[in-house]
Amino acid sequence: MMTRYKTIVAIALIVSATACKKDLALEPYGGLSNEKVVTTLEGLQSATIGTYSFIKDPNYVRNYHIFTEYASDNVSLSGTTTDPLFYAYNYQHQKNQVNVLAFWRKAYQAIGGTNVVIEKVAESDDAVKNQLLGENYFLRAFVHFDLVKVFGRPYTDDNGESLGVMIKTKPDVKELPARSKVKDVYALVISDLLKATKLMSSAKDNNFASKEVAMALLSRVYLYMGDYKNAFDYADQVIKTGRYSLLAATSYPKYFTSAPENNLETIFAIKHTLKDDQLDGAIGSMYWGGSIGYGEMYASQPYRALVNKFPEDLRNSFVVPQYEKNDDGTVKKDAQGNPVLQTRNGYPKYFINKYSFQDGYETLSSPVVLRLAEMYLTRAEAAFQLGRPNDALVDVNVIRSRAGLTGNALFSSGNMMGYTSVLDVILDERRLEFAFETQRKFDVFRNKRTLNRDYPGTHLASGQTTQQIPYTDPRVVFFIPEDDITLNPNLVQNP
Repeated sequence: MMTRYKTIVAIALIVSATACKKDLALEPYGGLSNEKVVTTLEGLQSATIGTYSFIKDPNYVRNYHIFTEYASDNVSLSGTTTDPLFYAYNYQHQKNQVNVLAFWRKAYQAIGGTNVVIEKVAESDDAVKNQLLGENYFLRAFVHFDLVKVFGRPYTDDNGESLGVMIKTKPDVKELPARSKVKDVYALVISDLLKATKLMSSAKDNNFASKEVAMALLSRVYLYMGDYKNAFDYADQVIKTGRYSLLAATSYPKYFTSAPENNLETIFAIKHTLKDDQLDGAIGSMYWGGSIGYGEMYASQPYRALVNKFPEDLRNSFVVPQYEKNDDGTVKKDAQGNPVLQTRNGYPKYFINKYSFQDGYETLSSPVVLRLAEMYLTRAEAAFQLGRPNDALVDVNVIRSRAGLTGNALFSSGNMMGYTSVLDVILDERRLEFAFETQRKFDVFRNKRTLNRDYPGTHLASGQTTQQIPYTDPRVVFFIPEDDITLNPNLVQNP
């Protein structure tokens, strides 16, 4: 599996590098002399496109997905694998885990690209240059935020006093900083995003940064900090811009099959075109096992139970059971007349389609990073924490209504459907809405809860029936790559 994956990645990177000029009428960043990069607007624009390419690189986007979603309670792996994704899935992290090192280095490569542009472009009255500068501040914040979530403990653990990651704000590749505290990394992220909102004025496609994209990310950053006033305010501002709209219920089941610029709910996505398709190395390959994919990671038993509470919930459409077929193509039935599920190693196959079938291609997708539904549920959670539970339920019901739910399937103070806490309602709604979109792990741990993985899957050792990951567990975060600790003696390892 790993050999094929590396071959595909190598081919895809070559294709991606040669595609920039054709698509953007700019020379690829790697094709420019250092002098041209730092002295011309064209060069700095190409450098910025290069940074977008870095976060699209599978070493970044695929690995980030693995570290976050595979460590949640939404998924169940149906077998062991030599791919180091297994260590993320079962919380058996390694100090020299190859995919962690690849992510770490690609992230700092992207940050280095932003620092080149930020150093050379001064804020001015030139809207084009200001937009360029703002995009780089956004990208620098975006990557630092991803890094601190992977390698630093949740901010809410101790108000950010624990160690986070290196802060890099200069293009000097020889600089070897120590790890900054989580709170200091968050402070940089917020500062950069605030600058980005002031600088950007272009309403670019949602594959690029814009003022609204920066505001949406600010709402998430503040939520993860527990700063509910700012989380509410920025989510509210994004909703009220009117730039985005929730996809209609009739179109919602096909949300992830269209290119991001064709979707008015998507705020920011990491766009992939057919030239970027990683085939069996794509994110969707592990979730969907068709003619290309492996189809080894399935929707977990507790997630299925949650979404199946209401069979009419349109979010059921993102989980697709695979049935045994008769020779004539009809679904096999057991003696009781029930359809017979396909299994792998004894685990029932429930494929996930959120990362498949963009433009009809099995493994092509553009991972959605921010979308309007999140703004509603962030506003809901913040409203609850600010003492306005009824306002919170109104926003929850906006999302449930879009999912096709009506009447007694909507919440009110007099219809809590067995819940005793509005926060539990909100967190379950976030789980339903953003399953497989890399948010669940953080929602659990930032709320100081235990991740309960008491369900079938290879995360359980032989003979085990339970896996409980409290928010205090050391493996909530990953080890700093030992190779880079050797190169930078100022770095210290996570416990």
